[in-house]
Amino acid sequence: MNASVSKEPLDARDRPARLTVGVVGAGRVGPALAASLQLAGHRPVAVSGVSDASRRRAAALLPDVPLVEPAEVLARADLVLLTVPDDVLPTLVEGLAETGAVRPGQLLVHTSGRYGARVLDPALRAGALPLALHPAMTFTGTAVDVQRLAGCSFGVTAPEELRLAAEALVIEMGGEPEWIAEESRPLYHAALALGANHLVTLVAQSMDLLAKAGVSAPDRMLGPLLGAALDNALRSGDAALTGPVARGDAGTVAAHIGELRTHAPQAVAGYVAMARTTADRALAHGLLKAELAEDLLGVLADQERRPGGPGPGETR
Repeated sequence: MNASVSKEPLDARDRPARLTVGVVGAGRVGPALAASLQLAGHRPVAVSGVSDASRRRAAALLPDVPLVEPAEVLARADLVLLTVPDDVLPTLVEGLAETGAVRPGQLLVHTSGRYGARVLDPALRAGALPLALHPAMTFTGTAVDVQRLAGCSFGVTAPEELRLAAEALVIEMGGEPEWIAEESRPLYHAALALGANHLVTLVAQSMDLLAKAGVSAPDRMLGPLLGAALDNALRSGDAALTGPVARGDAGTVAAHIGELRTHAPQAVAGYVAMARTTADRALAHGLLKAELAEDLLGVLADQERRPGGPGPGETR
């Protein structure tokens, strides 16, 4: 929020006042969000963390903020960030509500991409104000994350009467709120995972293969290429497709797969799957000529039904 926001009572619901902030789950996300809220004038007062790594993160990003049990975090804070793994979140919320840790009027925020606000229903019944604020960002667990939040999109889901409060908190953290309907959260999260998580795997595999090919600095070689490819894709979508699959170079693709089977058999299944998907999209957008696609798709189909099944580390 900007300086024009007045310090109204919490139950005004449309724009939160200066709040005491607690974090349950000091992973990579929670301390960074709390630190960004602190820059906006809120006051972190408690954090919970179990592992040594989480405690170190909390100490680095939230110095002098006491480490306490989750129930004590809720007792001290007006705004509580539940930054735990997705699979843990429903059980955590139920437990906090059942033990009476949740206070009426308390803002309870989770950062899961998978879930919307309904996962917080047990806390809602206890009087809490439920918000789902998912930063579309990869986190390192260091102070650089606070800087990266500037301009970061957040997937926001909340009851309609809390929408303005949710969006205001995102803006205070430097982010850009993007409203996601409750029923669309799983699809939204799948889209982000497909793009970001799989990108890391693809880049890491590419660097491994370049190293095997004798490239001394794979990261330096890939940086400009991948940067340009990402920029082109964001600007132009499928029109940015290049390379042997989009051109229909069946012989080159077959040679690639042969080399991968020899040097990195665990990468074959991913290459074939992505090549088929790329071919389908290139065909649909008129980039791949139908007469060239036939041979290319034949090569890929031969790999999928190769006698003896997939190679080591591959899946059908």
